[in-house]
Amino acid sequence: MIATRSSDVDVPGFSETLPCKAESVSRARRLIRTSLNTWGLDGLIDSGVLVVSELVANSVQHSGCTLVRVSVQRRAEDRVRVTVSDKCRDMPVLGGPGADDETGRGLAIVEYLADVWTVDRRRWGKVVWAELIVKASA
Repeated sequence: MIATRSSDVDVPGFSETLPCKAESVSRARRLIRTSLNTWGLDGLIDSGVLVVSELVANSVQHSGCTLVRVSVQRRAEDRVRVTVSDKCRDMPVLGGPGADDETGRGLAIVEYLADVWTVDRRRWGKVVWAELIVKASA
């Protein structure tokens, strides 16, 4: 059973455990879109959806796991953290694909869109997270 639930900690958040399959990317996008919309952070929706798409796609393509956990937490009034966890201990690598390569740009996109991103190694696998901040209007 796949369930969406609110976080039990002080920071509001939502999470969902999904099958580690390509079809789960759209469910992860929906989770991020719905969460950001609920919090009135519409300015982060495009970036949040793209970031979670890349992180989940990386997990699906490289982890070999059966499940992936996606969460979004509101860290401050204008900041959210998008997290993707899996049980693979291999660390993602920010690549440098050639101009004709069709893959390998996912983490570069995350790097560009996120205020900060990193990978936390765990005994059971890893947690890749990115923080997004609402940019002030010019």
